[in-house]
Amino acid sequence: MVLFPNAKINLGLFITKKRMDGFHELETCFFHIPWSDVLEITPAESFQFSSSGLPISGEIQDNLCYKAFVILSKEYKIPNVHIHLHKIIPMGAGMGGGSSDAAFTLMGLRDLFELPLTNHDLIPYAQKLGSDCAFFLHKHAQFGTGKGDVLTPIETSLSGLYALILYPNFGISTQKAYAGIQPNPAPGFLPDLLEMPLSTWKDTIKNDFEKNLFIEFPLLAEIKQNMYDLGAIYAAMSGSGSTIFGLFENEVSPKDSWANFVTWEGLIP
Repeated sequence: MVLFPNAKINLGLFITKKRMDGFHELETCFFHIPWSDVLEITPAESFQFSSSGLPISGEIQDNLCYKAFVILSKEYKIPNVHIHLHKIIPMGAGMGGGSSDAAFTLMGLRDLFELPLTNHDLIPYAQKLGSDCAFFLHKHAQFGTGKGDVLTPIETSLSGLYALILYPNFGISTQKAYAGIQPNPAPGFLPDLLEMPLSTWKDTIKNDFEKNLFIEFPLLAEIKQNMYDLGAIYAAMSGSGSTIFGLFENEVSPKDSWANFVTWEGLIP
């Protein structure tokens, strides 16, 4: 079985409160992007995990695909599998690649072994794996609250816009991203802000991580400005990672100075 775990971008990310459990309350909107890893799951005598493409650091016990297998096999006693992940989506990029791999592993195991579970049934498992894992069980855009794991469908569409996404060859850990955060009330109800004309988003829809991270990593601020220089209607950092994306009405070409960076571009379906 071969699956294609896709990336996401965040439109707006307001960090509104520090929680008693050490996490933060946030408000954000998740949108699917067709930039994908490749995940193959096949039956095996013993559990195996292998990878190609971008190198994946850490022990197998820390890998979200492995954790997804463990969490599902404890309840359903599923047979061993060989999971091969061809990693394309950069890590530490704010694109949700690891979370998507985990969610698609859950769906792949469900389908391979014909478990009596809907995507909705898989949500509690996904929530144990990561705050944004559950998003990838949904086909459409979602408004995320709580830790980002309380999801509500939204009607806003990016279909037909041209996206240019740039990863500047370094990741940002979630711990570093949150280190300088000062929570504040959201400046408005994000789904309502997204219903306003796209030309207004630049002034109303912010990613709260940018304030401190742009000081520490001025290249990110420069890239965001470059997106606007190229004619972006809206540009921002995605999630807590280092990726900057721009949304355009028409196709554009990346700047020559970005030649050594990882880029993805294309129409959003």
